Amino acid sequence: MAGNQASAGHLLQLIRSGEATTRGELQQATGLSRSTVGHRLDQLFGAGWLRGAAGASTGGRPSARLEFDPTHAVVLVADLETRHGRAAVLDLAGTILAERTGDLVIADGPDVVLDRLARWFGPLLDAAGVKPDRVCGVGLSVPGPVDWESAQIVQPPIMPGWDRFPVRERVRDAFAEHVGRPSTPGPLPVFVDNDANLMALAEQRENHPDCGAFLLVKASTGIGAGVVVGGEVYRGIDGGAGDIGHIRLHDRPDALCMCGSYGCLAAVASGRSIAEQLTAAGFPTTSGSDVRDHLAAGQPDAVRLAREAGQRIGEVLVTVVTLLNPGVLMLGGDLAGTPFLTGVRELLYQRALPRTTAHLSVTISTLGDRAALVGAAAMVIDHLYAPDRADARLAALARSDGVG
Repeated sequence: MAGNQASAGHLLQLIRSGEATTRGELQQATGLSRSTVGHRLDQLFGAGWLRGAAGASTGGRPSARLEFDPTHAVVLVADLETRHGRAAVLDLAGTILAERTGDLVIADGPDVVLDRLARWFGPLLDAAGVKPDRVCGVGLSVPGPVDWESAQIVQPPIMPGWDRFPVRERVRDAFAEHVGRPSTPGPLPVFVDNDANLMALAEQRENHPDCGAFLLVKASTGIGAGVVVGGEVYRGIDGGAGDIGHIRLHDRPDALCMCGSYGCLAAVASGRSIAEQLTAAGFPTTSGSDVRDHLAAGQPDAVRLAREAGQRIGEVLVTVVTLLNPGVLMLGGDLAGTPFLTGVRELLYQRALPRTTAHLSVTISTLGDRAALVGAAAMVIDHLYAPDRADARLAALARSDGVG
């Protein structure tokens, strides 16, 4: 790293990654002088982003070790499903400090849902013992395609009224109304991404950090996939990567999908589809979460339909796995369980070339309902503390004489 490019934000990145955790190591890694390293560390300490820790002794005086302080701020995150939502406060190490689950019907529209969500945030911060001025950002997980740069949801089949809605601005307004304004300079940072993307990010980092190509499929009311390559979410050109629920099946031209097309995978194998089939069989079911309840109770028709859904999704995953060659295929969402997993494995190992699956692990989500929350927090933290963004925030803090 060239010395003139090793800004305070770059030093923070080296410390957070563990590549350099003492002043001497930072000098060696960056080529900066001792005084320059000291000045930039002063910026980071002044913002409250660093703390000292005892270093390991090798016989002499131990070097003072530097580490990112995950307690200096918190993030607020929410996972919006079709009929309920989950929100939480997390510190910057990804530890959940307070959490809440409640009814939030996505079809009620963004104004209603986001206002109700913001009303949860104040009590959550109180439960975590955190003041609003320590919130550094908000992350939202949603069940639809997202243009990540604009934080806008684009043509979501199961989110009526959300298409191109200004989510970021509405969350800021609702936060200011119901919680207060954070003390950090500038508008409150708000980030939005697809739920499968965030689940994949969380699961890969938490459980498979060495997996360079990771695939998660979420099967709930809808079907989507998240892809993490080289530790980063792959979103495609405009956020449409992973939308496998709308791949057309050749043998179901009669199945009408929520997107308005016929023959989509989601119209045949999603939680919504299973709910409709169970209702027709005399077991009233309204959503993927209701299907999960039937599966937990061992209801035979639900078990059979979940396995069949796994087989249909497995047909599509043969192509996806062949294209991506992932090391891990993880199944999450309301349908994720033994019957669904069995169905996926049956078709995948039957139809894919042996070489494609020779080093593939097919498993079920371990973070469960919390995966999207953890992933949303990671999304916010990754962005806010990336070198360039961190430098911009430090400059804004210096201008305002605030505390980060």
